[in-house]
Amino acid sequence: MRRSTAWFIFTVVAAVVFDQAIKLWVETNMPLHSRIDLIPFLSLLHTQNTGIAFSFLSDLGSPWLGVIAIAIIVFVAVLAFRTDPHQIYARTGFALIIGGAIGNLIDRLIGGYVVDYVYFHTPVWSFAIFNLADAFITVGAGLVIFQEFLVWRQGRSANRASE
Repeated sequence: MRRSTAWFIFTVVAAVVFDQAIKLWVETNMPLHSRIDLIPFLSLLHTQNTGIAFSFLSDLGSPWLGVIAIAIIVFVAVLAFRTDPHQIYARTGFALIIGGAIGNLIDRLIGGYVVDYVYFHTPVWSFAIFNLADAFITVGAGLVIFQEFLVWRQGRSANRASE
């Protein structure tokens, strides 16, 4: 149990540190709206998002979005600590979700916006601009879903064996 909690805390802290370090680099080295093409379909594009995903709820204001973020962090933490410590994918996923949410919350509290910079695009299509914290949240959710799939498969196998 102790090892699982230490891994959880390490993952949250590492996610926040990596996220904030990259955002700091972007803000100090790239003027707002500047773009650095990395490969033909991937660029760094310094933007500021006052909402949440896809600028949704940007009219709500940073304080209320901060309150929502804190509520989500608390909810996910409760789920994480109710999860069996042996469910490493789910626990890691919850830690990544919390780390990403804290990273974006820090931005929102300090600047009133979230720094976004990852930009996937082609000449005819472009994806939303996001950041490492958003990627942590997405990967974390994927790990939680994967763990649930594994638990479901184990349950099915156990039911077949008992029939």
